[in-house]
Amino acid sequence: MKKICLIIVLVSVFFSCSDNNKSNKNPNIPNYNVNLTIDMNLPSYSNLKFASNAVIVPNYGAKGIIVFNTGSGYNAFDAACPNQVITACTAMTINGINAVCSCDKSSYSLFTGLGGKEYPLKQYRVEVSGTVIHVYN
Repeated sequence: MKKICLIIVLVSVFFSCSDNNKSNKNPNIPNYNVNLTIDMNLPSYSNLKFASNAVIVPNYGAKGIIVFNTGSGYNAFDAACPNQVITACTAMTINGINAVCSCDKSSYSLFTGLGGKEYPLKQYRVEVSGTVIHVYN
């Protein structure tokens, strides 16, 4: 009886563990190495200190990196349209709390990365230390 209880507990623990990493598999956006450091004391990035503000940092990832202050942390997404071939569109634009694709005008939430299409925005990892944001994959 003890063995059966032990097996049930181990199986329960095994299935309750999960990997918190989000899948970034998207056939439209290649996997580029990203290692970006942003100092929010610089004028170009100072508005990231305030909730619901975003900036696009060019020359990283596929079409640039969108960094967004959620109010409780930061999100970083690739500025390439996730549901379009990478060569078809220019970088996304920021419209308030959304990123808008230049090809089909589809809109994606900068809080979640979701946009009601097949693929969400390609997300990167973010660490914050004081006024420095580190975006990487």
